[in-house]
Amino acid sequence: MINEKMAGLGKKRSVIREIFEYAKLRKAEIGAENVFDFSIGNPSVPTPKAVTVALERLIKEKDPVALHGYTSAQGDLGVRQSIAKHIESKFDFKADPNLIYMTCGAAASLTICLNAIVNAGDEVIVLAPFFPEYRVFAEKAGAKLIEVLCREGDFQIDFTALEKAINAKTKGIIVNSPNNPTGAVFSEETVIKLATLLNKKQAEYGTYIYIIADEPYRELVYDMSVPYIPKYYNNTLVCYSYSKSLSLPGERIGYIFVSPNANNSGEVYAAVCGAGRSLGFVCAPSLLQYTVGECADVLPDLTVYRKNRDLFLDALTEYGYTVVPPDGAFYLFVKSPEEDAYAFCDRAKKYEILLVPSDDFGCKGYVRICYCVETDQIKRALPKFKALMEEYK
Repeated sequence: MINEKMAGLGKKRSVIREIFEYAKLRKAEIGAENVFDFSIGNPSVPTPKAVTVALERLIKEKDPVALHGYTSAQGDLGVRQSIAKHIESKFDFKADPNLIYMTCGAAASLTICLNAIVNAGDEVIVLAPFFPEYRVFAEKAGAKLIEVLCREGDFQIDFTALEKAINAKTKGIIVNSPNNPTGAVFSEETVIKLATLLNKKQAEYGTYIYIIADEPYRELVYDMSVPYIPKYYNNTLVCYSYSKSLSLPGERIGYIFVSPNANNSGEVYAAVCGAGRSLGFVCAPSLLQYTVGECADVLPDLTVYRKNRDLFLDALTEYGYTVVPPDGAFYLFVKSPEEDAYAFCDRAKKYEILLVPSDDFGCKGYVRICYCVETDQIKRALPKFKALMEEYK
């Protein structure tokens, strides 16, 4: 017999992917210009020129055997040294290239980290709203997923709820800041309070509790900075992806960084390497490794995302929608005008507006809007959002 759970996952996509696939069908039926797809976080900002230049130079100048051959299982040493140097320069935090593991993007980073730290019976906490695939990744690693809802309004951590959720079985907590789907950024005050709580709980239970910092949106931040969690909490594993910052989602390249201050950091890193091996994630794509190694200091141009955010935020607020102002990423988290977010999304389809209901994010009654689209699409969609809200007045 096959694995029925895996078959079930294969038959039913995530809610985000379901809407994304529906969008492609509608575009084929009525024309892409007539469909207002805000379903998936596919960056609309072009890949930085420096990335293209690096790719072209590597293809033309580097020995093809070396360029397309295997690197070390954990990634090319030169690339890892470049990333370590970037971490030290940007965050003023000591980074050891021998604690960096190159991965096929954030999904691989997360699954590797979870498999590295989880034993049977362990629990992993997620802060809701959260990216739905966290559940799939955690449960596949053998963990029980524990949801803790953040404060409604600003979506900072509800520490009363979090403290109640932590127990002797707690092995880790996934922290996603800037957050998908809210765009919220955890403040320095929040991070300090989180570190204090976890240190207290580690001492209380005589265990290690790891923060898995999921950071694909780190560079996509507007009017504030994102605290670098390893500076505040020792037992941290950073999962980074270049999908959003360099507009390379389809290339699947990123890394794991184990804090050198983590308890038994060498053993933790060995577990990361072992998990990568057992999952078949050894040797991330060589060409992309070398490319990001040369572009570790390249920053995205956020001008368009900021413009899109402000355009959407101002208009939707004027129309009567309740919107959580995002400090980062490229998502708006909008209160559904009716209790059932799925029903609201279905009604939006009459206007060919495609939104993601929030239920699978662990927080009912909202929808997620991706604004990493052409600005013109937003401008053309706004009258339809207005007409949609008028139905509720």
